[in-house]
Parts: sequence; structure tokens; C-alpha cells
Amino acid sequence: MSVRQHTISRVLITGGAGFLGSHLCEKLLQKGLFVICIDDFSSGCLSNLRRIQDHPKFEMITHDVCIPFDVQVDAIYHLACPASPQSYQQDPIKTLKTNFLGSLHALECAQKNKARILLSSTSEVYGDPVCSPQKESYFGNVNPIGPRACYDEGKRSAEALFSDFHRKYKLPIKIVRIFNTYGPHMLPDDGRVISNFIIQALENTPLTIYGDGSQTRSFCYVDDLIEGLITFMECDQNLKGPLNLGNPHEMRIDTLATTIIELLNSKSTIQFLPALQDDPQKRRPSIELAEKWINFSPKVSLEEGLKKTIDYFAGAIV
Repeated sequence: MSVRQHTISRVLITGGAGFLGSHLCEKLLQKGLFVICIDDFSSGCLSNLRRIQDHPKFEMITHDVCIPFDVQVDAIYHLACPASPQSYQQDPIKTLKTNFLGSLHALECAQKNKARILLSSTSEVYGDPVCSPQKESYFGNVNPIGPRACYDEGKRSAEALFSDFHRKYKLPIKIVRIFNTYGPHMLPDDGRVISNFIIQALENTPLTIYGDGSQTRSFCYVDDLIEGLITFMECDQNLKGPLNLGNPHEMRIDTLATTIIELLNSKSTIQFLPALQDDPQKRRPSIELAEKWINFSPKVSLEEGLKKTIDYFAGAIV
């Protein structure tokens, strides 16, 4: 399918100081857009914005999206929410509030300014799937009362809210379900598997695996993911999603651990710990719709992406 571009000049990014948000800010500035970032720095990091903080087309607003806001823009990328289990479980009630109230306020801002709006949802809406790969038509297998529900159900409620704003007000929306993404600007202590393994391997300490290591994930390098987000936002507004974005290459967690140890020539061993409750056993996106709608195809191999991420963390902890 050919991708019809939509003209956008002023963009708001909620959660713009986070891992994905900071990369998105940089990429949109490179495209010549005026970028406004909203973040309360509960999980985002000001250092992620160091390279762009003095850019003439960049504006930073410190604000909690649980409180209403109004910014004059053409488009909103709604990314605000802690995304790693360690961070979103730290204050689960705040996570739920951020998902629902933050989405409500972002939608109200978009409605007032006649802006299109994109939700960064997650593969976690599929829960612990009984089918693989996961297609957008799959309704998921989520435990609504488990320790991960604040994020899983929070994002599901955000998707519902976005969909109802579209149905009731004809608001132009985009819903993206993001699968495991990695790269520079990840926090070293956020508990995600790739950052965990790299930091442990750099320090020659055991790489900790929760479970027997047979669970699988599919990892997408951040540059590929950001390109997909932007292309989907700018394409035909009739394509509203949900749309999976990620890399369909699936691998076992114990294989990932071994790969990182070998890339770093680390002295680390592997330590197996009890499995986490409701931890998905399989995670692999079907990206057929993304290929069809926006010609999405990840370009960065796992080895290339891991090397770039290792270089980032090696420099960060020196």
C-alpha cells in the first residue's frame, strides 16, 4: 500500500524524556518539526534530552499528564507511562491513573486543537498469549487482578478510551502496540531484560533469568520502532489501528543471555531464579498489517543493535 503523508508542523510528545520519547523528539526535530515535550520525570530522564534541549524548535514542559493540559499542536504522540515492570509496579495505582487520566487529557487536548493523536499501547495487552505470533485481532489472555494488571489493563483501558473518542467525536486516532524495544537511553536499572543482561555482563556478575529461560521475546531496535511510529502517524488517517510494531525475530531468553556474554567476552555465568507471576511465555508480533499499511520492515539486526546498546551502556557506566 502506498503511504499518503499528512502535513504536521507542531507536535506534542507526552513522556518525551523517556526512552522512546527522547528518540522520537530527536527524529522529529531532524525532520524540521517544532517539538513540545511534556514529562514529569517520574521515569523519564533529563539527560536523554541533553543533545536537543537548546534546539530552537524544542520546548520542554514539566507536567504530570494526570492533570489536564492544553498545548496548540497539529499532532500528539501519547507515550507517557512507565513501561518496565519494575517501574510500573512501583506505584500501580499511579500507573493506572497515568494510563487512563493521562490518555483522557491527551485526547481532550487533541480534540480542542483538532489534532490527530497516536497512542503508544503495548504488546502486553495480549497478556500471556495462547497463540503465536500475536495478531491485532487477538483479544489477549490477561490476568485483570495480577501484579502486571496496572500496566496491561491500563493500556487496554487507554485503547478503549481512544476508540470511544473516535466513535463519538470522529477524532483522528492511531493506536500502536509496541513490542519489546531496546537501544540507547534505556535506564540501566529499569529491570528490562536487555539492559539487565548488558549491565550484568559488563560487571561480570551472573545474568539473572526468571524461569528456565525457555520463554521467548522478539526485540526491535529503537531506530526501527521510531521510524514506524512516525510513518504511521503521518499516513492516511483512515488507518487508525491497532497496529503491531516490532521485530518478528523470536528468540529464547537463555539464548539472548548467551549472546550478550559472547559479544562482551564477559566472565558472567547464568543464574536461574523463580519465574515471575504472569510473565508471558511467548512474545512475537505479526507485522503483516504494518508491512501492508506503512511498508514497515525492521532493518537493524539483533547483533548490530546489541553492539550499539552495549557501547551506550559501556560509556554510561564508566
